[in-house]
Amino acid sequence: MNVDQLNHYRSKLAFEMDSWDVHEALSNGERLVVVDGRTAEAYAREHVPGALNLPHREIDAESTAFLDRSRIYVCYCDGIGCNASTKTALKLLELGFEVRELIGGLDWWKRDGYPTEGDRSHPGEEAVCGC
Repeated sequence: MNVDQLNHYRSKLAFEMDSWDVHEALSNGERLVVVDGRTAEAYAREHVPGALNLPHREIDAESTAFLDRSRIYVCYCDGIGCNASTKTALKLLELGFEVRELIGGLDWWKRDGYPTEGDRSHPGEEAVCGC
């Protein structure tokens, strides 16, 4: 067994969630907060239902003072071509929050059939996880 590879996969699962995992956790009342790290304008256009808009460029101790430190913050952005989710997660982690990153961001959230909110909301479809 390759111990380095084993640790890599364990770490990956400890630091990332996919849309199905996030949707299930929220549906089960787990203490997750979904954080959209994009601009207020992008958030207004479309976002994960109930997500908190916290643009990564504005994250500091003052802008996060109201956040509950007992929760897990799942960060996302547009998708794999955008790194705002990583910047958001890094800044929150540096401030002492427990964080995860949503794999594929808003793109994969919609691809997997989940609804969105905002000016250009997407109603979603029946989401069926193939995994």
